[in-house]
Amino acid sequence: MKKPSPSLFAAILPLAILIGLLSYNVISFGDNALSYSNQIALLLAAGIGGLVGLYYKMSFSDMMDGVVDNLKQAIPAILILLLIGGLAGSWLFSGIVPAMIYYGLKVLSPEYFLFTSCIICAVVSIATGSSWGTIATVGIALLGIGTTMNIHEGLVAGAIISGAYFGDKMSPLSDTTNLAPAVAGTDLFTHIRYMAITTVPSILITLIIFLIIGFTQSSSGEAMSIDNVSLALESQFNLSPVLFLVPATVVFLIIKRIPAAPSLAIGAILGIAFGFVFQQDLLAALSQESGFQHAYMLAMTALGSEFSIPSENPVLADLLSTGGMSGMLNTIWLIVCAMIFGGIMERNGCLTTVSSGLLSIARGRTSLVGTTAASSIFMNFTASDQYLAIVVPGKMYQDAYQKHNLHPSNLSRTLEDAGTVTSVLVPWNTCGATQAGVLGVATVVYWPFCFFCLISPLMTLLVSFIGFRIKTLDSDQRPNE
Repeated sequence: MKKPSPSLFAAILPLAILIGLLSYNVISFGDNALSYSNQIALLLAAGIGGLVGLYYKMSFSDMMDGVVDNLKQAIPAILILLLIGGLAGSWLFSGIVPAMIYYGLKVLSPEYFLFTSCIICAVVSIATGSSWGTIATVGIALLGIGTTMNIHEGLVAGAIISGAYFGDKMSPLSDTTNLAPAVAGTDLFTHIRYMAITTVPSILITLIIFLIIGFTQSSSGEAMSIDNVSLALESQFNLSPVLFLVPATVVFLIIKRIPAAPSLAIGAILGIAFGFVFQQDLLAALSQESGFQHAYMLAMTALGSEFSIPSENPVLADLLSTGGMSGMLNTIWLIVCAMIFGGIMERNGCLTTVSSGLLSIARGRTSLVGTTAASSIFMNFTASDQYLAIVVPGKMYQDAYQKHNLHPSNLSRTLEDAGTVTSVLVPWNTCGATQAGVLGVATVVYWPFCFFCLISPLMTLLVSFIGFRIKTLDSDQRPNE
């Protein structure tokens, strides 16, 4: 016998409780909300979702199966997070990140820094097809450079993320760029060409905003701060352009379609090796004793635990420290709790009920596109995973787009414009939690400055509303009446 679906009120109840708890956590804990209170809020909301499922005759074991399925999807992200933590420690140990900061300060101008950072991340992300890999490598270095220039960390993170997610959307190597057309029923390059109609204007507006901000920021004291940091880096590290061979190798591996996990692992191992070669004086000073055992202990500490290089310069004191793999455990905890909540909400039928309710209000082209975008954003908040934010609405609305005589590329573009880019704006989503952990900047701090991610959903609605280049079905593609 078919089990009854939750009512709209029952389906929204766990989400409403979650939003209420998360909002109160921000009021009560501020930036520390991600330390533990948000994780507990997700578990409490998951418990409410479980009670809703039990009330509607859903078995506890079935809901646990949904949790397990969701957690399986998160395992690759968790592994990558651990490797990114190890990579950050390894590249500090070797002097790679300090070298990036040092040479970046020589080349980049404060006025053009946000604009340039966004472009750099966009180019690297298009080449690699990975926003995560871009942010974990060049993004970390750019954040250090921006901090040295006294630019607000939220602005720097916003420029990095905006560029990285633009490249992720437009690269044929990206997993989400391949997933969206596959779910919607169109081909990859039609999807990319059609997505450029909304994505290119969005990034151009974003770059103009960053350019304006760069020229309106105060530059007092920046030159002295930059000179002091550069001198401090020269005195502590053996800096050489040869160190860039390691990040270049990682980027090359990703371009060659080597999976992110082994690419990052190779980057971390090479970092340790380069550290033994280039930073012998620094390692001897840190261990205060010579010998392989002490160097080995420093390397393991850099990879796995809190590792810092003392500096009298207050700016460098923060830059030259990392939490290693253990520094990512709190982010992993947040992701696990989010996957538990998302798994229960998906299996108990709450997500389907809410999405179906949204579909019922889609009467015309613009409302259909708006409903699709809202569903993708809703999935990012509830299922906490950008892939589900593409797959679930993609499957639900495929027939509706056909009935409205709209080509599948309209659907695939909307899924990316709203699903891919907004995932990084949600603190408990796998993307939001990951980038906050990698950059060390809270999601609530950087999201107001992720202009590309904020503009993209609005741009897809605007294009639909004015009817600009809306692709319709050919006569042989239309559904039978």
